[in-house]
Amino acid sequence: MIIVMRMGATSKEIGDVIKRVEELGFRPHLSAGVERTIVGVIGDERPLQPDQWELLPGVERVVRILQPFKLASRDFHPDPTVIRINGVTKLADARQKDPQDTSPMAARPQVSIGGDEVVVIAGPCAVESREQILETAHAVKEAGAKILRGGAFKPRTSPYSFQGHGEYGLQLLAEAREATGLPICTEVMAPGEVPLVAAYADILQIGTRNMQNYALLHAVGESHRPVLLKRGMMSTIEELLMAAEYILSHGNYHVMLCERGISTFEKYTRNTLDINAVPALKQLSHLPVIVDPSHATGKWDLVDAASRAAIAAGADGLIVEVHPDPARAMSDGAQSLKPEKFAQMMSNLKRIAEAVDRKM
Repeated sequence: MIIVMRMGATSKEIGDVIKRVEELGFRPHLSAGVERTIVGVIGDERPLQPDQWELLPGVERVVRILQPFKLASRDFHPDPTVIRINGVTKLADARQKDPQDTSPMAARPQVSIGGDEVVVIAGPCAVESREQILETAHAVKEAGAKILRGGAFKPRTSPYSFQGHGEYGLQLLAEAREATGLPICTEVMAPGEVPLVAAYADILQIGTRNMQNYALLHAVGESHRPVLLKRGMMSTIEELLMAAEYILSHGNYHVMLCERGISTFEKYTRNTLDINAVPALKQLSHLPVIVDPSHATGKWDLVDAASRAAIAAGADGLIVEVHPDPARAMSDGAQSLKPEKFAQMMSNLKRIAEAVDRKM
């Protein structure tokens, strides 16, 4: 349920409504727009009577949110959410506070996801070595990527496949961030690993296999670190939004929804990119939408076209796999772009972004 305050409602009137919400055992969420302030009532509001709230001073109307995803709904938060990634982690706090520090990390600008700019997250599927991640990080930054991706923990179909370097991989990602100034995005696979990964990463990624790992969703929600939530390979749009609701319910509103392709009967591509999901999610939710063309297609030579389609459809960003030597990659080489191909794609994407009144 949302309580819409009248235009010009005083801070006392808004405060009285919030106090009443708390007295009844619910959690209030304040959303201050340009013209209206909205107070969200978090919890099972079915016993509440809307007309009682409309008697309170300053209240214009009360609206029940019919969708099961309350906090992710545009009814609850009409304006698009912009998530700001500044790359400050526990490991970096001391350096950030040093006024004499002239490193790339201290100087880098804040990255905003969900605004006018289309943000590209790029890097290898897996962190394999120091040389590999540093080379890739410098290459994607030069091409225009704003965030570095790389897997330290790798969920694989086969138990015999490369599973990642764990904390050592996180350390290499942190070193790449120091060298380039790029914030890092990496996957976390288990609730017990959240504190460790959050100590290094600027964005916690929830992979497709874990979209409905509710214990993990609770844990990343409690971390209050920005989250990239990938759609399950056989999940509906509503199920994706309900998964986001778990994270949002902890007061962590820094959630990005990721369309990464779904499993269908089609075998020519690795998955089927649901391009419909981009405008649908933007219509239903205020959360930023990211598209993963690498996993969606599974083929490097289809990534450029899929990326252009995603931006044309309204995506706020892309997450793309880039590797200096895909033929020798330990994971997902077939869908990884070489640095020079990635740079060429970034040039192509700028024209599409301009055509839909976005920038890169």
